Amino acid sequence: MARLFGYSIEDSEKTPPSVVSPIPPNNQDGSENYVSSGFFGSYVDIEGVYKNETDLIRRYRQMALYPECDSAIEDIVNEAIVSDTNDTPVSIELSNLSASDNIKKKVREEFRYILELLDFDKKAHEIFRNWYIDGRLYYNKVIDQKKPQDGIQELRYIDSAKMRYVRKLKKKGPDSLQTAQSQYTNSNETAYDFPEIEEFFIYTPDSRTGTGGGAGYGGNPQKGIKMTRDSVTYCTSGLVDRNKGLTLSWMHKAIKPLNQLMMIEDSLVIYRLSRAPERRIFYIDVGNLPKQKAEQYLRDVMMRYRNKLVYDANTGELRDDKKFMSMMEDFWLPRREGGRGTEITTLPGGQNLGEITDINYFQRKLYRALNVPETRIEGEGSGMSLGRSSEILRDEVKFSKFVGRMRKRFSDMFNDMLRTQLLLKNIVTPEDWEYMADHIQYDFLYDNHFAELKDAELMTERINLATLMEPYIGKYYSSEYVRRNIFRQTDDEIIEQDKLIEEEIENGVIPDPNAIAMDPEMGGAPGMGGALPPDTGGGDAIQSPEVPKDPAAPKNPAGGVI
Repeated sequence: MARLFGYSIEDSEKTPPSVVSPIPPNNQDGSENYVSSGFFGSYVDIEGVYKNETDLIRRYRQMALYPECDSAIEDIVNEAIVSDTNDTPVSIELSNLSASDNIKKKVREEFRYILELLDFDKKAHEIFRNWYIDGRLYYNKVIDQKKPQDGIQELRYIDSAKMRYVRKLKKKGPDSLQTAQSQYTNSNETAYDFPEIEEFFIYTPDSRTGTGGGAGYGGNPQKGIKMTRDSVTYCTSGLVDRNKGLTLSWMHKAIKPLNQLMMIEDSLVIYRLSRAPERRIFYIDVGNLPKQKAEQYLRDVMMRYRNKLVYDANTGELRDDKKFMSMMEDFWLPRREGGRGTEITTLPGGQNLGEITDINYFQRKLYRALNVPETRIEGEGSGMSLGRSSEILRDEVKFSKFVGRMRKRFSDMFNDMLRTQLLLKNIVTPEDWEYMADHIQYDFLYDNHFAELKDAELMTERINLATLMEPYIGKYYSSEYVRRNIFRQTDDEIIEQDKLIEEEIENGVIPDPNAIAMDPEMGGAPGMGGALPPDTGGGDAIQSPEVPKDPAAPKNPAGGVI
C-alpha cells in the first residue's frame, strides 16, 4: 500500500505559492468525504441500514430487478441512448472550439478510438444502465508504462462495489498545524498551514466482506490496491448527500416508495387468499352429550362430510387429504340441545377484491421518485403521443430535460478519457486542455421520428403566427422583429438566409418578391410595396388630387364641374 499503482499526469505550470486558500479544492463528485487518519477513518451509516457504499450499491442493484423499477429504468436508458443502425449513439461536436483544423481532426480521431475501446456502439445501453443504477462508473485506463506516448491501450470496466474513491489529508508534524487564534493574529496571511489533499482509489478484488465490520469498505482495507487518480476514470451521478458526504444514485429516492409498494402488494395477496373463497359454518346439534363425546361426535360428522382434494404438483396426482386443516376451510361449531338444531350458514368472501387504487397510487409514487412520467406506467390509457406537439404532456417535457441533464453528466466519462489520451500523445498540453474542455460538446442521438414531428409542428405554428401578423408588419411590427422573435433566427442565420435568397433570385430559382408586388398580373396590389401601377383608363381607381370647387362655375347636368 505504500506505492500508488498507475500513473499521474502533472501540469507543467504549477499554481503560484501566492495563490492560497484555506478551502481545499472541490471534489469531483461534489462530496466532502475526507479520511483524516488511516485509510478509512469515516464510517457511513444510512439510517442504520447500510454500513457502507457497497451495501448501498447492492441495494440499488436489487431494486433494479423489481419489474416496475426495471421498466422505468429501461424508459430512461432508451431515452438517453438511442441505437441506430447507421449512426453511433454519441458524436463529438467541436464547432465552438477555437483550434486549428489539424487539432480538431486529431481530437475526432482519438474520440472515435475511445469509442472503439469501449465498444460503445454495442455496449452503450449496458454502460449507461450500470452508471444510472450504481450512481458511479469506474474504468481503468491501461497504458504501456514503457511507451506512454502510445496512449490508452485498453479500458477495463471496474465493478463499482470493488472500488472506493478516497480523499486523504496528508499527515504532517504535530507542531505544523496552527490554532485558529494564531491564524488571525499572524501578520503574514500566507503563513497559514493549508491542508494538502491526496486523492486516490482503492481497489478491493474481493468485496464480499464489504458487509462485515472492517474499516468501512471491503473488510480489511490493507488488502486493497491503491491506484492513482489519473489512471482511473471516475464518473458519478452528481447527487450527493451533503450530511453524510456520500455519492448517491438516481434511484436513491425510490428506496422508500419501492418498499411501500412491495409491502402493500404482499398484504394484498394475503388478504385475497384469506378472504377470496366463501366458507361455510356448520352448527352441529350435540344434544346433551358430555364434552368428550360431543367433541368425538363433531369430529365424526366433520370427517364424514369433509371433502378435501389436494393437487400434488410433484406427481401430478389428485388425492384426498383429510389430515390437515387450513385457514380457508369451513368452520364446525357444536350447538347444545335447546338451540335451533343443525344449521349451515355461508360466510361471504371478501368484498371489493378488485380495488387496487392503493397499488396504483404507490406505482405512480415510484415513477415520480424515478423522474419518469406517470403516464408511462404500463396499462395507462394516455401516454406519449407521436402526433401533434400540442398533445405532448408537460411531464414528457420535464422528462426530456431530465434526460438531457443526465447526458451532460455522463459525458464527463468521455472528457476524462479524451483528456488522458490527448495528453499522453502530446497532442495538447494540460493548459490547452483546460481551455478546450469548456468548448467540447457531445451530441447524443435523438429519437428521429419524434424529433422530426416536433420540429415540423413547431415550424407550422410559427408560420401560422407570422401569417396572422402580416397585416401589422410595417404598422406595428417590423419584419426584423418577426424574424427574430417568431422564427427565432439568429444574426448569423439572418445573414445566411438573406444571402441565399439573393443568390436564388439572381439564378431565377425563386421570383423577386418586389417585382411581384409591383406587377398586378402577378397578384400584386397597390399599397403593398413598390410603385403604383400606371392608369389604364378603366375606372376611377386612381384619381388626381381634388380641386377646390368654384361656386360661380356652371354646373354640368351630370353633377360635375365644367
